[in-house]
Amino acid sequence: MAIRKILGIETEYGIITRGAEESNPIAASSTLVRAYATEVAGQPGRTRGVGWDFEDEMPGNDARGESLVRSYAPEVETHLVNAVLTNGSRFYVDHAHPELSTPECSNALQALLYDRAGEEILLKAMAGARNLLPEGQEILVYKNNSDGKGQSYGTHENYLLARSLPFGRIVTHAITHFVTRQIYTGAGKLGTEVPGHRTDEVPYQLTQRADFFEEEVGLETTLKRPIVNTRDEPHADAKKYRRLHVIVGDANMSEAATFLKLVTTAMWFAAVEDGAVEREWRFARPVQALRQVSRDLELSQPIEMADGTSMTALEIQWELLALCRDWAERFGLDAVGEEAGRQGLALWEETLAGLEDDPANVADIVDWVAKLRVIDGFRRRHDLRWNAAKLRAMDLQYHDLRPEKSLARRVGLRTLLSREAVANAITEPPADTRAWFRGRCLQRFSDQIVAANWDSMVFDVGAASLQRVPMMEPSRGTRDHVGKLVEEATSAADLIARLAT
Repeated sequence: MAIRKILGIETEYGIITRGAEESNPIAASSTLVRAYATEVAGQPGRTRGVGWDFEDEMPGNDARGESLVRSYAPEVETHLVNAVLTNGSRFYVDHAHPELSTPECSNALQALLYDRAGEEILLKAMAGARNLLPEGQEILVYKNNSDGKGQSYGTHENYLLARSLPFGRIVTHAITHFVTRQIYTGAGKLGTEVPGHRTDEVPYQLTQRADFFEEEVGLETTLKRPIVNTRDEPHADAKKYRRLHVIVGDANMSEAATFLKLVTTAMWFAAVEDGAVEREWRFARPVQALRQVSRDLELSQPIEMADGTSMTALEIQWELLALCRDWAERFGLDAVGEEAGRQGLALWEETLAGLEDDPANVADIVDWVAKLRVIDGFRRRHDLRWNAAKLRAMDLQYHDLRPEKSLARRVGLRTLLSREAVANAITEPPADTRAWFRGRCLQRFSDQIVAANWDSMVFDVGAASLQRVPMMEPSRGTRDHVGKLVEEATSAADLIARLAT
């Protein structure tokens, strides 16, 4: 049986400092994280953020088991600002961007919830940063993937897979899904940033990320980006698990699109793990296919397959949906969560049917459709060219996190979450993954925690040496598992002693 698809999202946000003579994104990102850890989370009655433990960071490990020429792992920037939050997430500076990594989540609905909580954390950080900035300056944050000048930043997904699943099979089936799921995960983009291509050649496309991928498989995340990333850093027992690190997706403003992105991918790999996928779809040229799908607004262009046949992205997605429905009937939905799985299958079918009939039907679900409708409507009313500065400003404004400024908040996107649930997730961790132990310890014993990461926490309990508590099983450390033990502990030292017995 497929293992539980514990998952999460890492979002790098676009950032500018308004009112400054020169905008330094690293300094601005650092200000945001510090502002949240001190001005917001450090308020009376709340917990300050705890720093990150880099002891187990291994970004150079390659799932292919070899060190390849011209294959460069991303640099681990230990000197930049990091904070671990009481909801189990990580808020930090990654290169020149603020990044929020959700806690480990047990299903796609939960991951969506913590992704939305991340947006609210960024909003609170923006408000807190005003107290740290000179008068007249303000930090603005955008949930997008491109600065429009050739630089892209990622929204990465992570899925727990069984180590026993051969990596070659992962690559084959991942490329099939990642190339074609763009039809409902794309956030929309004016123009293109591929060198040598003019805006009038590509006035609008489905995704913000397709322009920036050059390889089928590889270790890099910022240079020669691959469709399938080979980083082998499970943050768990490496003998049992691998973490599929997905870098090819867009940052979605639509809750429904974020959920679809997560739940379809989780179900697809659960079906692959269970041996329910016998057919293989291999593209003749995967990188070109990725860009072709992104530029196909009619969803009608056939993609050339390796065997000489052709299929559209929509046709392939219908096939994947059918296989996942069959998998669910045969194996059940435990691997992805019953509620998330049922909602995911229904929304997947609704979205594909809507796209097939008329993409306008799913403007409340799919970001690229919603954005295109508002931008193209404005363009036609004012007789503008696609590369008009006003349209580029609208493209960016769609992703503005500020509710009063964001176009995405005005176009009728479907919501799946309550405000109360999102507000609670800002400070409270998921109850059914190891994130609960991390978050609850931070709430109770933050002054005795030196650092934390995904698979361990380091305590200073006054002993001769620091005490590291390993957390190698993502599905353990839950409230049901250790809740009574944590709540009854009177101190971190008492907790360590209880854990030892």
